[in-house]
This record gives sequence, C-alpha cells and structure tokens, in this order.
Amino acid sequence: METLVENIQSRLAGKFTSCTVAFDEVTIVVPRDKLIDVCKILRDDAAFEFKQLTDLCGVDYSTYGSTEWSTEATTETGFSRGRVNSSNSRHQWQHDRFAVVYHLVSYSKNQRLRVRSFVDEQEPIIPSVMPIWNCADWLEREAFDMYGIIFEGHPDLRRILTDYGFIGHPLRKDFPTLGHVEMRYDEEKARVVYEPVETEMRVLVPRVIRDDQRYADHEEKE
Repeated sequence: METLVENIQSRLAGKFTSCTVAFDEVTIVVPRDKLIDVCKILRDDAAFEFKQLTDLCGVDYSTYGSTEWSTEATTETGFSRGRVNSSNSRHQWQHDRFAVVYHLVSYSKNQRLRVRSFVDEQEPIIPSVMPIWNCADWLEREAFDMYGIIFEGHPDLRRILTDYGFIGHPLRKDFPTLGHVEMRYDEEKARVVYEPVETEMRVLVPRVIRDDQRYADHEEKE
C-alpha cells in the first residue's frame, strides 16, 4: 500500500483532493471533472494497471453521522425514532450529498483501490466510465435507478431494478420506506394498476443487547 500511495501522489499530482489509508484499503477522492483522466491513468499506467472494475455504487451522505437509535433501553411501544429528531451527531459532513464509488483491482500488481467522486445534489451528473471499463454498463444503470445519478455519455441509461413508471429513487435517504405507490392486479381492468400507498407506518423495535443478565438462568448468573 505504501508503494501504491507513493505512485498516486507522484503520478496523479493535482488530479485528486485526498488520498487516505484505512482498514488496509486505499481511497482517493477525485473531482468529477478529472475522473476520466484519472481512471485512464489508473488503467493504462504501468505503475497501476487497474484493468478491472469490480464494483460501482452510489452513496447518499445526507444523514451521515446522525444517531437515531438509543439502544440502551426500550418499551413495548418501541423507541422514539420517527417521533423525535435527534440532534446528536458524531461527524459533521462537509461534502456534497451524493457520491459515486468505484472499486478497482490490479491483478498484475495484486492491489486494490477505491475511487470516490462527489456529484452535485441539484444536478447529480458525472461522466460515464464505460469507455474505460465496459462492465460499468449495468452498474451505472443501477446507480441511476437507485440514486438518480446521471452518467453522462452512457449509451443506454434507463432503470434496471424498478418497474416501468416507478417514481423516485429507493436508496435515497429521503425516499419513504413504504414508497409512493403500490400495485395490484385489477380483475375488471384485466391489468396491473398503481394506487397510492394505504399501508400505515409502524414502529420497529430492534433487538436490544443488555449487560445486566436479567434474562439469564440462575445457574448462568452464578
């Protein structure tokens, strides 16, 4: 990893905003206007040879660092999640809301690299990397479908996981848990129809791990 970081700092100077190492993984953040140039260098330069794109995904950082669950205690009615907004936060996010993350592997160098590029929330547009790694085709369509991120230059950018006429992007943090519409088969119309969601929200009670052993057997307590 030290060699990889040194090569990134020397060969990609001025083309990335940060390079970090955490949990034995190297991550670089690249501005979207320099993404294509950086990806071409990472693929073609003899110091890198990242010939394979193993994964591409979108990320929504809108609630990053916020704490919603208090798991020290619970009642029959559940937690206060969904009723009282928590002001606690471990991190203050200073970047754009959406990002695209690329996972690369170099088999010749036996190295892996994560590339992250942020996109504007109002106009989430980023260049397609299909001309560099053709396998990005369906991966970019999935990120478009789930997050609404537009990959400029993609030859066939359309939804791939949701149904025709689907409203919204399911993996955005502000997307309602129950969705906007529900579907059913109408016997009279002899076709599938879409209607507003009628299911009521309910409070979910997660499993709570207690340290006081109140439910342990007598022998286990001893």
